[in-house]
Amino acid sequence: MIPVLLLILLPLAGAALATVWREERTRAWLLPTVAVPHTGLVFWLFFHPPAAMPGAWIAFDPLARAVLPAVALLFLVCSAYAVPYLGVRPERPNRVFVASLLVVLAMLSAGHLARHLGLLWIATEAVTLAAVPLLHFNRTARAFEATWKYLLVGGTGIALSLLGSFCLGYASLHGGGTGDLTFAALTAQGTGLSRPWVLTAWVLLLVGYGTKMGLAPMNTWKPDAYGEAPGIVGAVLAGGVTTVAFTALLRIRAVAAAAGVGAVADRTLLVIGLFSMIVAALFLLGTRDYKRMLAYSSVEHMGILSFGAALGAPGVAAVLFHVWGNSLTKGALFLSAANLRRASGGRTIDEVSGMSLLTPWSAGIFVAGMFAVTALPPFGPFLSELGVVRAAFAAGRSGAAAIFLGGLLFAFFGLTRVVFAIVDGRPHPAGRAEGRHFRETRSIILPPLFLLGCSLWLGLATPAVLREAWAGAVTQLYPAP
Repeated sequence: MIPVLLLILLPLAGAALATVWREERTRAWLLPTVAVPHTGLVFWLFFHPPAAMPGAWIAFDPLARAVLPAVALLFLVCSAYAVPYLGVRPERPNRVFVASLLVVLAMLSAGHLARHLGLLWIATEAVTLAAVPLLHFNRTARAFEATWKYLLVGGTGIALSLLGSFCLGYASLHGGGTGDLTFAALTAQGTGLSRPWVLTAWVLLLVGYGTKMGLAPMNTWKPDAYGEAPGIVGAVLAGGVTTVAFTALLRIRAVAAAAGVGAVADRTLLVIGLFSMIVAALFLLGTRDYKRMLAYSSVEHMGILSFGAALGAPGVAAVLFHVWGNSLTKGALFLSAANLRRASGGRTIDEVSGMSLLTPWSAGIFVAGMFAVTALPPFGPFLSELGVVRAAFAAGRSGAAAIFLGGLLFAFFGLTRVVFAIVDGRPHPAGRAEGRHFRETRSIILPPLFLLGCSLWLGLATPAVLREAWAGAVTQLYPAP
């Protein structure tokens, strides 16, 4: 139990140290200093999973084992990138930024480890609040607007999640239970739960945690937040915060299935997943801002996760694979996009072009990341999305599979339109002026390159131990009768 608690306490201790650290230039080193032992501990638990105590509120259970290592690895790489990034931003005090990032890591860990509905809600709410200062780091008018939109929309979603948690607790009491909100107790009560209250809770919780994921139509905060936040923050939001919300829905869906309403839950997940993919594809075909493009791509991939989760055990196994591929690839895209933004001084295809000449390494990583995230083989997302398609056909959802493939195709058109517009051609005069002051050092190239390499490695040689972890999570969510 102590190693599991350390996954939460270690980042919190680092955040407390960051608030009293006096030296601005060295404070950023606290991020990798905390992230290295945190990631090491996560992977130690991954290879030596502890037995979960019955009734425990926090545990490194099979679902946490299947997902948390990807989040920890992403944060570790982002923390390495943060050191040179904050080093070239001396005009911005970084005390709050560093402390908030470490609190986000602690609460992401708590959210993945939570086996109690109330504790899960608290961790998710804490992540929302801790991310607010990160979004406002640049202190521009647009960043201020994006921060308030994130806070208001995200806060509404969290409020609905709280109401849904109350409804699920009442479903237990109404069915003769004790109101125990641990997922093990709720699942064990099964059909004894009040079905009308479970359905009400599912709708509220789907909208609430779906807002944190950025599923359409609850995705209105994403384009502004991802577009205005530093690349590190965008990577953590896209690969970490959305992941904890998705695993929350997987846990709640298991309770709904035990109560006998799993088919209804699956239909809603399927519909909202396809709708998110269609909405994202339409916006990708029209956007001109390459950072907002990444936001709409994230909406698309949250739709993929939702769609796959509706397809039974094979679909869930595929989307757990996709969580890894999406987190690593999105991290590479956001960090390389941050390099492009600093080198060009622009944000749209009207202001930026010819980046292959100004920043050849970052532009190359950005293009490769675009192909990876659009499921080009042999990158990881190709195999995971192929698994989702196979699961759809196996479940008799051929029509839904056709819509799914259509959404992927149009998203590909939208992404390539923006990416090649900023990479090809001659640099804009303003971009050439900015580029003279920007240098592609190893410290800012190696982190996104490492993440991209991990995505490629997942596709070429997926480790057997990872597949075993995903299978264990599926068994937890779909127990044998």
